[in-house]
Amino acid sequence: MKNVIVLGAGYAGIQAGLALHKGLRNEDVNIIMIDRHDRHTLLTELHEVAGNRVEEDSVKIPLKDIFQYTKVQVIQDEIINIDFENKVLQSKAHRYGYDYLIIGCGSEPAYFGIEGMEEHGLTLWSLEDARRIHSHILQMFKQASREEDAEKRRAYLSFIIGGGGFTGIEMVGELIQWVNVLCKEYGIERKEVRIIVVEAMNQILTVLHQSLAEKSVNYLEKNGVEIFTNAAITKVAPTYLEIKDGTVIPTCTVIWTGGIKANSFLEGLDLPEVKRGRIEVNEYTQSTKYKNVFLIGDNSYFVTEQGEVLPPLVESAMQTGKAAGKNVIRLIHDKPLERCKTKLHGVMVSIGRKYAVADTMGFRTSGMMAMFIKHMVNIHYQFEVAGFEQVIKYIKHQFIHERKDDHFLKEHLTPRSYTAFLVIMRLYLGYMWLSQGIKKYQDGWLTKTVIYAQRIGPALPDAIANPSPAADTSTEAVKQGLNLIGEHTPYWYAWVLENIIVPNALLFQNLIVLTEIALGLAFLTGTFTFIAALISIGMNINFLFSTGLYDYWYIVTSIACMAGAGRSFGVDHYLIPWLMRQWRYIVRNRRLRLNI
Repeated sequence: MKNVIVLGAGYAGIQAGLALHKGLRNEDVNIIMIDRHDRHTLLTELHEVAGNRVEEDSVKIPLKDIFQYTKVQVIQDEIINIDFENKVLQSKAHRYGYDYLIIGCGSEPAYFGIEGMEEHGLTLWSLEDARRIHSHILQMFKQASREEDAEKRRAYLSFIIGGGGFTGIEMVGELIQWVNVLCKEYGIERKEVRIIVVEAMNQILTVLHQSLAEKSVNYLEKNGVEIFTNAAITKVAPTYLEIKDGTVIPTCTVIWTGGIKANSFLEGLDLPEVKRGRIEVNEYTQSTKYKNVFLIGDNSYFVTEQGEVLPPLVESAMQTGKAAGKNVIRLIHDKPLERCKTKLHGVMVSIGRKYAVADTMGFRTSGMMAMFIKHMVNIHYQFEVAGFEQVIKYIKHQFIHERKDDHFLKEHLTPRSYTAFLVIMRLYLGYMWLSQGIKKYQDGWLTKTVIYAQRIGPALPDAIANPSPAADTSTEAVKQGLNLIGEHTPYWYAWVLENIIVPNALLFQNLIVLTEIALGLAFLTGTFTFIAALISIGMNINFLFSTGLYDYWYIVTSIACMAGAGRSFGVDHYLIPWLMRQWRYIVRNRRLRLNI
C-alpha cells in the first residue's frame, strides 16, 4: 500500500487532499494530512478578528469537518525534519513514511532586518496573532483612559500599521470602525487617536490599478488615517518607531504586515531555494530535485507560462494544490504529468465592512459593488474548502452577528429571540393551510370543475373578452363555482387564467388542493419550513392577483416562519443537518477529471 502525505492544511493543502481523495478513493492508497493544528484557519480574514468585526470561530474550520466522508486521515502533529532520501517525516515523537509528499507549510512574516521589529512589532499571520492584536488594542485604550501624562497617552493612542499592502490596509479598515466604538466606551475623543500607515514604497496597494489605489487613499484620509509613503521603517522600540528620514513617532503599537517569506521550516531541508525561502519547482509543481515531492502555495516558486512568478494569493494556492494532487495521482497510475495551468481572476481589498475596491478581470469598481464582489469571492473560497455549512456560517458572522457600531436598522434586523417562539405561529399557519385543503377536497375539487373565469366590471381587451370555449361560464357554474377573475385582476393575468388555467381546471384544482394539504403538513411537522414559507407567500400572491380571496395574515406569518421556525420542535432540526452531511458526502466523492 502506497502512502501519500500532505504536509500543511492551508488552502493549498486542503485542495491537494480533496483532489487525492477523489482520484484515489477506490484504490489501495493511504492519504494522510499532517498539520500542527486540528483546524484550517482562514488567514485572509484574520484582520476581522483582530479588529473586532467577527468572533474568532468565524475563521476556524475543523479539519475533521472538511475531510468527513473522505479517505483522508488527519493527524495533528508538528514535523521537525524530512529525510528525503529515506522518505520519512520526523516529529518529536513519531516517524511517518511516505511514497509521495506534497508540502504546503505556508509562510510567515519577513522582518527584513528592521531593528526591534521582531521583538516589539505585532504580526498578523495566525489566529494567535489576531487574538494578540485584539487584546493589545483593548489594553491600549484602557491604559489611555487612566493615563494623565500627555506623552504616554499619545503613545498609547497611536496605532501604526507597517506596510501598505492588502493585509495592512484591510487591518486599517477594521481599526477605523472599531476605534469609534472604543472611544465611546472609554470616554476618549476621536481626535486623540492616530491611525498611521507607514509604507516603504511610493504608494500603498501597489498591485492595484492606480485609480483604485487613489480611491483607497481618499477613503482612508477621509476617515482620519495618516499615510506615510517612501518611509522605510528603520527601528521599532517599545514606545516609538523610527523612519529612515529620522522621523520618530511615539507609539506602543506597531502592527507589521510589510512582507512574508516561506515557512522557515523549509530552510533546513535539502531543497533548492530561490527567493524568500520559496522552493524551486517545475511546471508540474514538482520539486526539481525529488520527483516524488511537490510544493504548493506559498512554498513553491512557480513560474507561469507567461514567465511570471505566481504571487502568494489564495487563488494561486488552491490552483497549485489541486494540480499537485492530480499529478500525484498520475504518478501512481504511471501517466504523464500535466502542467499546472493557473488563472488569476483579480484582486479585492476590503477597507472595513463598508468600503472596498476590486479589480476583477479588468473590471474595476469600488464601494458597495466591490464589497459585494469581495463577499462573493470569500463565499466561493469557503465553499470550495468546507461546503454549504461554512457558507452559512460566513453569512451569519458577516451579516447577522450583532456589533456595537451597527446602524439603527441593522440593530433591529439582528435576531435576539429564540426560534421556539415561532413554533406557535408555525403550527397555526399549518392548521389553516391544512383545513383549507381538506375543505376543498370535501367540496369535490379533485373530481369536478369548480373554477371558472368571468370578468366583472370594465370591458376587457378582445383576447380576454372572448374566453376559450373550454371555459364554463354558464349561469349554473357561476352560482356553484369560484370565479378566478376579481375586480382588480390585471389584464395579463386574466389572459393567463382564461387561456391556460381554466382549460385545464381539474389539473390546477388538484395542484391547489394537494399544495395546501402539503403546506399544512410541512408547517405542522416543521419540514422544509423555509421552502414551505416561500410557496405559501407565492400562493397568496396568486390569490391576490386572481380571486381577491386573500388574507395578508398568511403572507406576514409565512415571512416570519422563514426565520428558522422549523428548527425548534420540528423535523428541520434533524433533517437540514442530515441533508448537509449528504451533500458534503456527494461533493467529496465526485469524480475528479484527470484528462487521462
